[in-house]
Amino acid sequence: MHLLHHQVQDKPVEKIQPQTNNLSEAQDEHIAKGLESMVAHSETNHDVSHGIHMHGKNVLEVPWIHKMIPGIEKLAANYHIGNFVVVRGSGEKIFESMPIYARIGMHLLFYGSARETVLNYRSVEHLLQEQSIKQGTIYNNPESAKSIPSFVQTYSLDITELLEPDLTKYGCFNEFFFRKLKPDARPVENLENPKGICSAADCRLTVYPTLNLACKFWIKGDQFSIPNLLQVPVDSPTAIEFDGASLAIFRLAPADYHRFHCPIDGVVGEIMNVPGQYYTVNPQAVNEPKFDVFTANVRSVLYLTHAATGKRVAFVAIGALLVGSIVWTKGAEKGTEVRKGEELGYFAYGGSTVVALFPKGVVEFDQDLVKNSEEPVETLVKVGASLGTSPA
Repeated sequence: MHLLHHQVQDKPVEKIQPQTNNLSEAQDEHIAKGLESMVAHSETNHDVSHGIHMHGKNVLEVPWIHKMIPGIEKLAANYHIGNFVVVRGSGEKIFESMPIYARIGMHLLFYGSARETVLNYRSVEHLLQEQSIKQGTIYNNPESAKSIPSFVQTYSLDITELLEPDLTKYGCFNEFFFRKLKPDARPVENLENPKGICSAADCRLTVYPTLNLACKFWIKGDQFSIPNLLQVPVDSPTAIEFDGASLAIFRLAPADYHRFHCPIDGVVGEIMNVPGQYYTVNPQAVNEPKFDVFTANVRSVLYLTHAATGKRVAFVAIGALLVGSIVWTKGAEKGTEVRKGEELGYFAYGGSTVVALFPKGVVEFDQDLVKNSEEPVETLVKVGASLGTSPA
């Protein structure tokens, strides 16, 4: 099942002005043209490290970006260009640089309403939607396969774990982006324990036993709620079913393996597709008050019946800036039994997020994950790693 992201939700976004984001020398039109130019550049220039995946620290090495967006070197030098994450097990904190396209998209959202015209009578919403679809089209073109080697080098990817390690065998960049791994590359912890619950993705993970804690430590948008996320009425049976649910938030960075997997033993149920926007899912956007990334972005909701408790789990795949589509594979097969660690689907190009909602009584999260989330800092985990267990 292939969900193309081409619908825009008619939802105004309030003007947001963080105090640490000022790019005073650049006008919105410069920044909008910069994003357009970066996407267009990716069609003919196959070194991603000097295009949309350029790190902020490398801005001065690319004169055309510097000329297109006056002042961008100050943004790269002085403002938010990445995130710290904790490596699970070692406890080491590492800094991950943000691709420059995400930083540009974030600036467009934070300055002025998304409804404001920024370029050729288009709103920010329209611009991000248009460029996201365009980037997906570019990376479906066979010519885009030339970008794969520089992508591997830029992110130091381990190709030995790939099911197909020969980079010349991928027909386009997107085929590599949603690449498959060898069957033993991601062992599932507690596989034989029916109450065991595992990570759904290679990701930066945060977990919260309640929605209130999630909103206290991580999700700051005041419109975020479970009914809004699932797109159901507040008094509906589904909203009542997930009242007081626990949340696990799996954020996938562009370099990550982009197939997502089942966190539980259960049965595949209904899918509901929700139209929406293409805002970045970077933590800085998620942490902005009055800005609801998860409930504004395009998403697809899969309901899974948990074998151990008989309760439904909501598995929400959320698109983001420059993401072309959400594709369900085994997750599209209603009535199919799935085991934890089995593939449910994948994202086409771009960084993305999965939010899993567990009703009361379904999960007790592992304490190291809870502790990190309350700091708050994301934990770097792989598919199949333990997320927690169902209480006895």
